[in-house]
Amino acid sequence: MPLGIDKSDFLQEKNKKLERDLRTKDERIVALETENAMLYLKLAQMRSSLQCSREEVSGLQSQYDSETKFRQNVIESALKFKQELESIKRKLAALQRVAVDLPIQFQNDIKHANSVVQRHRHLFVSQTSSLSTMQEQLSQLQGSLQDITEQHAKEKKRRQELHNVLMELRGNIRVHCRVRPLMDFDCGGEDTKMLGSSGTKSEVVVHYMDDENVCVRTTKHNKVFEYERVYSPDESQEFVFDEVQPMMTSLLDGYNICIMAYGQTGSGKTHTMLGSHKNEDYHLRMEPHKDEGVIPRAARELFRLISEKPEGTISVEVSVVEIYNNDIRDLLSGDPSAKHDVITGADGSLSIPTLTSRKVDKIQDVMSFVQYGLRMRRESATMVHEHSSRSHLVVTLTVNSQAPNFLSKPATPSPAPDGTPVIMGRPSTAPAGGRDRRGRSLSLMTTASFESPPQSPIVPSTPAVIRTKLQLVDLAGSECVGMSGVTGVALREASNINKSLSALADVLGALAEHRPHVPYRNSRLTHFLQDSIGGDAKLLVLLCVAPAQRYITETTQCLGFGQRARQVQRGPTKRRLPSSAEKVGGFGKASFR
Repeated sequence: MPLGIDKSDFLQEKNKKLERDLRTKDERIVALETENAMLYLKLAQMRSSLQCSREEVSGLQSQYDSETKFRQNVIESALKFKQELESIKRKLAALQRVAVDLPIQFQNDIKHANSVVQRHRHLFVSQTSSLSTMQEQLSQLQGSLQDITEQHAKEKKRRQELHNVLMELRGNIRVHCRVRPLMDFDCGGEDTKMLGSSGTKSEVVVHYMDDENVCVRTTKHNKVFEYERVYSPDESQEFVFDEVQPMMTSLLDGYNICIMAYGQTGSGKTHTMLGSHKNEDYHLRMEPHKDEGVIPRAARELFRLISEKPEGTISVEVSVVEIYNNDIRDLLSGDPSAKHDVITGADGSLSIPTLTSRKVDKIQDVMSFVQYGLRMRRESATMVHEHSSRSHLVVTLTVNSQAPNFLSKPATPSPAPDGTPVIMGRPSTAPAGGRDRRGRSLSLMTTASFESPPQSPIVPSTPAVIRTKLQLVDLAGSECVGMSGVTGVALREASNINKSLSALADVLGALAEHRPHVPYRNSRLTHFLQDSIGGDAKLLVLLCVAPAQRYITETTQCLGFGQRARQVQRGPTKRRLPSSAEKVGGFGKASFR
């Protein structure tokens, strides 16, 4: 371009053109942006419409699925209904066939039932005559049974009478003698091989001869003693009790029984009466042990006899007493050292109301109390015996039996206005629950209530109670003080034992000689056993003797005691009466045998 030309207009035009192009482009940009925004808005609307269309399609699909499922359910229900309908049609067809056959079957059943009725009718007619015959036979059998029952009662009563007559013929006081075997401690320190050689302390001097005789042979003399029964050293505990067992029957027949073991220390009294001290597991065994003595076997036999009686008519109580240093001690009480006194009633009956009595139902209960008492009993070792009893043991089994109906007594009427109980129609002077003037328990005399029905003038009768007792006595052993070697307290014990046994011998001597006065009160032992020694009880004395030469003095004294006991003559033993029989039927104190 030539120099000097003015180019400002050209540039302005060019600049304006460019500005116009720029504005045009800006406007185009704005228009495009506006159009783009409109397209975006339309796109959003299309998307929204598409989502709505999809939702409508989904709803229509679900509705279609539901309708399809419903059609399937309807089809299945229709098929099932069709099957049920076909089943009903088959059952209906079967019922129609049964309905057609039912009248025929009903007619057949009626014919069969008529034939059965006719057959049973003929059978009933034939059996009616047989029933009449059987009723006549039953009546005859009942009459025969009644006759046999009456005859049985008579024979039973006759058996009791014969049994007690036999027991009385044997003697109301019987004496048995048991010779124990020779023991090691009898040798006095000598060799047992020397037994029987002349001149030794261990020479056997007591010899069993036969069932009724025992002989004492010494260098000076031979003396024979006769008793109702003599047991050899080989006799078992069971064999000894076989001779004692008949007395248990007399006990339940209403007679008091006393069995005592007498002899020197170590002669076998406790073994005879109790058995071995090692056999204390009575609660673990039912059968008797071979070493059981008279006390457990007597209790076992007593409960065996009671089991043959009507249930609930007999109850048994036990008490365990020791007489130590001339004092009566209750071994079952909480205080064994407490002293007790014998009370004599106005009629001469004896009682110790402070003694503890325990009700027992089986031998295990009895022996449990006896073993408890034995643990309380005084024992000590001497030169003669390791476990020498220092007291007299008395186990008493009291049997309460209901009396026969003809001895039943009226119930106790209402108390007097002052509250005093009325007994046998008269106010009692004894406190309620106490004892009457004879020492008898008022609670045992009647079981009726003091309140009688006001609307009934007749007072019901209650069974009277017969109380009998079995006294089992293990006497302490007589002993020579020089041989036993006791001193101090043991010497005093030995002195009291020998005094009480001497008093027992004096009582038997007085009874044998029929003296007007019998010194029962010289010792608590004889006073306690007064009813058994001189009363109306049946007494059995078991003499226990050692065969060795060293005990010859005590053995001779023991055998002589038995001879004196045999000489005692008493009147007939009386059966125990109910506690109220003195006022019932006017029997008084008569003896029932």
